Amino acid sequence: MDTQDHVLVVDDDAEIRSLLRDYLQKNGYRVTAVADGRAMWAAFDAAKADIVVLDVMMPGDDGLTLCRNLRARSQVPVIMLTARGEETDRIVGLEMGADDYLPKPFNPRELLARIKSILRRTRALPDNLQPDEARRLRFTGWALDTVTRNLQSPAGVVVALSGTEFRLLRIFLAHPNRVLTRDQLIDLMLSRDATPFDRSIDVQVSRLRHRLNDDAAQPAIIKTVRSQGYVLAAEVAAEQ
Repeated sequence: MDTQDHVLVVDDDAEIRSLLRDYLQKNGYRVTAVADGRAMWAAFDAAKADIVVLDVMMPGDDGLTLCRNLRARSQVPVIMLTARGEETDRIVGLEMGADDYLPKPFNPRELLARIKSILRRTRALPDNLQPDEARRLRFTGWALDTVTRNLQSPAGVVVALSGTEFRLLRIFLAHPNRVLTRDQLIDLMLSRDATPFDRSIDVQVSRLRHRLNDDAAQPAIIKTVRSQGYVLAAEVAAEQ
């Protein structure tokens, strides 16, 4: 039985693909390296990947588009690579669902360390904190389509969600009536290295409550558990 972690590398630069394939294989990983989105989907469907290393700037569908589409169908960890170093690009990648972000040029040892950290952190989560893969989730009259990312109100109005708001709501809906600590929410949503975001979990919960018309003073859907975290106080019906 193969116990090697499988890394799927997606980059249109043949030199980088070869470098990462050789380096990661020498460090005990099974590696599939492809050049574009079409090949990524074929490889992803052919064999389960434990983590995806995804370049941003590629012909055809770029890495941000691929990350968004990948996140809509899987919770596999994603590290994004890009030649762009601006903070805004990093934030967009995280909003699309990436777990970490590494600007080019980079040291392969740093990428290896981040791969190990993300896999270790993901596997440290309790089993019942693994996200649900249902297509539609219904709660208190609301409905979230996890593929189109549309949130529909009880009145039938579609409410726009940011990438972060979508991920946070999906996490809550996957674990109804269970207290989630701030650390667990951070681990499920973002890279541990994304320290500027650590202090914003409360802000994101507040924004999500606003989207759900949940009274901030006396919330009925997402409740605060003092000194612990938050809980989605609702029954959730999952549909495929």
